[in-house]
Amino acid sequence: MTTSPSIAFIGGGNMARSLIGGLVATGMRPGDILVAEPVAELRDALARDFGVQVHTEAAQVAEAGTWVFAVKPQVMRGVCESLAAAAQSRQPLVVSIAAGITAAQLDRWLGGDVAVVRTMPNTPALLGAGITALFANARVDAAGRDASERLLAAAGKTVWIDDEGLMDAVTAVSGSGPAYIFLLAEAMEASAQKQGLPADTARALVLQTILGAARMLTEAGEAPAELRRRVTSPNGTTQAAVETFQAGGFEALVDAAIAAATKRGRQLSAAND
Repeated sequence: MTTSPSIAFIGGGNMARSLIGGLVATGMRPGDILVAEPVAELRDALARDFGVQVHTEAAQVAEAGTWVFAVKPQVMRGVCESLAAAAQSRQPLVVSIAAGITAAQLDRWLGGDVAVVRTMPNTPALLGAGITALFANARVDAAGRDASERLLAAAGKTVWIDDEGLMDAVTAVSGSGPAYIFLLAEAMEASAQKQGLPADTARALVLQTILGAARMLTEAGEAPAELRRRVTSPNGTTQAAVETFQAGGFEALVDAAIAAATKRGRQLSAAND
């Protein structure tokens, strides 16, 4: 792989912006960050806010040692194939944040024998509170793994997986997972209002409850089942609610939903082949 310290973002949307902001905030020189983005408004905002180098075409940033593909999955193949010759001559570290695109597909579209790290961040990365799973193909060396982990750590926590086949399950759990929490919040708000609470009060109660529960999960060092047990007094209000959830098949429904999302991820990967 090339040893150039620069990073090229191919695509300058929200996720790329969050990573760029994190890198600059942690001390990377803006001059070492290049962005290829066809939309002028996005390009101008990145240059203005972070001082990075911006260009319109991916070929203009191919000199970088690391390429971060942050384009939509449906255009990924075309973008990669347009850069295949450069990939073969420069041997960059390739990092992809596109859902449903495998490391093998990226490697093939870029001409083969390319060091590829496939990642799956989630939308809380926009706040620096994300979680990203990473998978490296056999061409990625220890330095490449370290570099890609530092890059994604700019958006939150990171975990490595050794079996790329598990990436669809990762997508179903953490990639899609924020939407599950938003759905729960939506349902709780609506129910709170049905019980007579004003809309603004219902929202405040629900949002802070979810935030506080998330902090307890991440900071208390206890399993979710134990935390639930501690707040569920025998024959109390919490027990009445939890038993209602369980009588409705809550756990089975969550399992079915994540299984469905995992299956859909595999279908999307196959469709992009």
